[in-house]
Amino acid sequence: MTIDWHALGTVLVVTLVSTVGLVGIFTLGVVGLSRPTAALPRAGACLCFAACAAAIGYGIQLIVA
Repeated sequence: MTIDWHALGTVLVVTLVSTVGLVGIFTLGVVGLSRPTAALPRAGACLCFAACAAAIGYGIQLIVA
């Protein structure tokens, strides 16, 4: 039995980048919602949450297909 180290490293890098990216985008959304009087940050927060939902939906689609 041999281990494909290149494939394992690729999975590790993609997992780290996507996790950090999603957490960062979600955090921006939470920060945007923390400013209740401004309309632009609230719209940006909705965009951030929509991007998170799209990424999660894409991941589920990859698993199912």
